[in-house]
Amino acid sequence: MTLVDALATVLYHGYEGTQGWTGFANEGTWIIFAVILVPVYVMLVAWFVGTPRDTKTGLLGVSYLVGITTSMWVSMLVLTVILGLVFFGELPGQ
Repeated sequence: MTLVDALATVLYHGYEGTQGWTGFANEGTWIIFAVILVPVYVMLVAWFVGTPRDTKTGLLGVSYLVGITTSMWVSMLVLTVILGLVFFGELPGQ
């Protein structure tokens, strides 16, 4: 048994990785975007359809939401790459 096999046994307790499901479009992603974020979608539509209507403020809110979401996704990508390198010795998805 090599050192890598021993570490895998200790770290994973015999469970295999999620080969084929790693990446963007897995079950959790669909649940988050289709169910959890419904109030956010309603809020976005209300900014532009409801009264009083202020397009400039609505676009500012959309830009804030896009900026926050992008920063969260990018930081999680960087963290995933770092964790893959530290714990697995390779980039994720290799």
